[in-house]
Amino acid sequence: MKVLLVSGIWPPDPGGPASHAPALADFLHRRGHEVEVVTTADAAPAPQEYPVQWVSRKLPAGLRHVRCALLVRKRGRRSDVVYATSMVRRSALGAALARRPLVVKLVSDEVFERMQRCGRFSGSLDSFQRLGGGPRIRFLRWTRGWALRRASRVLCPSAYLRGVALSWGLDPERVSAIPNPAPEIPPLPSRDELRAELALEGPTLAFAGRLGVQKSLDVALAALAALPEVTLAIAGDGPERERLERRARELALDARAPFLGTVSRETVLRLLRAADASLLSSSWENFPHAVVEALAVGTPVIATAVGGVPEVVRDGENGLLVPPGDPDALAAAIRRFFADGDLRRRLAERAAGSVAEYAEETVFSRIEDELELAARG
Repeated sequence: MKVLLVSGIWPPDPGGPASHAPALADFLHRRGHEVEVVTTADAAPAPQEYPVQWVSRKLPAGLRHVRCALLVRKRGRRSDVVYATSMVRRSALGAALARRPLVVKLVSDEVFERMQRCGRFSGSLDSFQRLGGGPRIRFLRWTRGWALRRASRVLCPSAYLRGVALSWGLDPERVSAIPNPAPEIPPLPSRDELRAELALEGPTLAFAGRLGVQKSLDVALAALAALPEVTLAIAGDGPERERLERRARELALDARAPFLGTVSRETVLRLLRAADASLLSSSWENFPHAVVEALAVGTPVIATAVGGVPEVVRDGENGLLVPPGDPDALAAAIRRFFADGDLRRRLAERAAGSVAEYAEETVFSRIEDELELAARG
């Protein structure tokens, strides 16, 4: 099978799709499939065992979008199936022009995310689904619907997001829930050795991911301000970084909220393993990679109960859940976690086993089956 994999982000970019896309490409390549990638980048991506085609992000947005669609069309003609983890409209247009089947991994309601980024909507994802909206929102929803109806299969990492997608009128027979995989964990030193290596002292939490509005790290920083003994190590980059660093300084958290920038996936796993718990303060989530990664290395998760998070983090079993947008509730959960040694040990002991069913081999084999089914028509 010849697979064209389309992803808007690619290493060294941070974020779940930048982990998922190369991991799946490597898996398919090892299984004997011919793989090619189309992505956008600031500079030429590192060479892989398969071709990685890219469009420069320095191009104006309109021109960049057209280049991406035309590149998908060109490379798609040499493939049996197109798999899009993002850039869904451009992928759908390119696949249609190439007359190739399309499989989409739906990771969000990008219309909602776009309205949040430009400051035109500040509510929840669920409330946005009930919003009528003006001409721009209606147009974006219409083009999103066209792209998703063009897809042979739509794969959602959570049952929650599948429910949202079905509310858009998609055919339930073509929409499946396939979770994000737990990574294959390389041999790691002990937690104590990693803490010494990373210079972590005292009660320590870790966040890893893209620093965007969705992650609501303001809430995490506000909670941290009420916990003078706790450190939050923040790995990742994104549009919110400068503002968040400024906010951390305003709260006098400089030393207790180090921003580590973009780091490798292995470093993320080492950081998550070294921390006492992983922290997620998001206002909405699908099925976050960082949560699965933290649990896979044996680290409990303290998170907001949003989107698909409760499908993997079970309160009192492998982590703690709190309402979104409530720094006091988050601070109380963190305080409870560090005050109760038996709770910490119990959550840590159950963490890795709780994501055993999400092994990469299992999850990627299911995606492989979907691609082969689409390619056969």
